[in-house]
Amino acid sequence: MATSIRLAPETERRLDDLASHAGRTKAYYLREIIEQGIEDMEDYYLAADVLGRVRKGQEKVHSAADVRKDLGLDD
Repeated sequence: MATSIRLAPETERRLDDLASHAGRTKAYYLREIIEQGIEDMEDYYLAADVLGRVRKGQEKVHSAADVRKDLGLDD
């Protein structure tokens, strides 16, 4: 599946420079950036969603002391 994006001129220039100096295509670097960055974005939005539920009292939370006790780490 093909996707197209518009880049700011400065970003396009940097990508051109990277591709020409490193000997790879711009598509290669865009793919790498997206694949590495998408996991971070997914983690961020998942965490933000959980935090929102915690703040609304919709998510159960546990103190570190309770977790240590339940795991028998304080014995």
